[in-house]
Amino acid sequence: MDATDDSSTTRVGLIGYGLAGSVFHAPLIAATEGLVLDTIVTSSPERQRQARAEFPDVRLADSADELWARADELDLVVIASPNRTHVPLARAALEAGLPTVVDKPLAATAAEAEELAALAEARGLLLTVFQNRRWDNDFRTLRKLLAEGALGEVQRFESRFERWRPQLKGGWRESGDPAEVGGLLYDLGSHLVDQALTLFGPVESVYAEVDVRRPGARTDDDTFIALTHTSGVRSHLWMSATTAQLGPRFRVLGSESGYVKYGLDPQEAALREGLRPGEPSVEWGAEPEDDWGRLGAGESPTTGGGVPVETLRGDYPAYYAAVAAALRDGTPPPVTAAEAAATLHVLEAARVAAAERRTVRIEVPA
Repeated sequence: MDATDDSSTTRVGLIGYGLAGSVFHAPLIAATEGLVLDTIVTSSPERQRQARAEFPDVRLADSADELWARADELDLVVIASPNRTHVPLARAALEAGLPTVVDKPLAATAAEAEELAALAEARGLLLTVFQNRRWDNDFRTLRKLLAEGALGEVQRFESRFERWRPQLKGGWRESGDPAEVGGLLYDLGSHLVDQALTLFGPVESVYAEVDVRRPGARTDDDTFIALTHTSGVRSHLWMSATTAQLGPRFRVLGSESGYVKYGLDPQEAALREGLRPGEPSVEWGAEPEDDWGRLGAGESPTTGGGVPVETLRGDYPAYYAAVAAALRDGTPPPVTAAEAAATLHVLEAARVAAAERRTVRIEVPA
């Protein structure tokens, strides 16, 4: 029996086969038990050839309309197309009766995200957002340390996604057109803010510096956000393409100890290299001991201060495993649309704070 005819499998339509679709979503979907990559939507002949080479049995479509026309043949739609398309495509998928995964950011505004959440709820459909960085190795390790109380009362959370890319790459992510929802605030900032909210809860005020540094750049490429959480924790978040010397990925300071971690989770690099979860020769998400973070007080980790903390393995496959479970068993989705809207409230406040050079307060629901 063909896999797509097996009622125990979830047939997935993937919209978009650029970086997000080809490097992240398609391999992770294919590696998840119970999910079958049925159709890939891309109008690019080159990307269609790439998709066919990587997934010989997949069906190809030139437009999302082809998916809606045979919605009864699919069980899930994944939207990995440019940011400007997220809201209309998610709305169309939900109106076609299809559970939906949307790559971050879910929308350009919190109001749009909340409208999509309401539509999904009204139709009794899954709507979840791909926030894969919750399954980074360093983030998983930090959550474990916090759960154990290893730092005492956390006072300051510093988190960075910094790069050295002095030359523009082009494309919609660097467009200055607001409709494209480009720039680092909404790109990397979506991850950084989501992680901060996941760890330390709602935010009551936001300060931001949003800069355009590189010659010819049209949107932010060097951005800083400071959050004050209702819990009292302060989060300082950096996202930059112009950082000549990279800072620590995490520096988390508590009343008893601090945790410092350098370097990036290895999963994205592995996916870009064509490695796949589940391959026998691949220790998925693992990193060498030399890259472990350090926990301690009163000394610099760069000079041997503190003790090394074994980094848990990164686990991007857990996201789609949770999606499959939610569809099969009715368990909660791995990331909710309400959580995505909360992140967007912060990003919108950051944009206003930077433009008006002031701290913006966010009304936290009672």
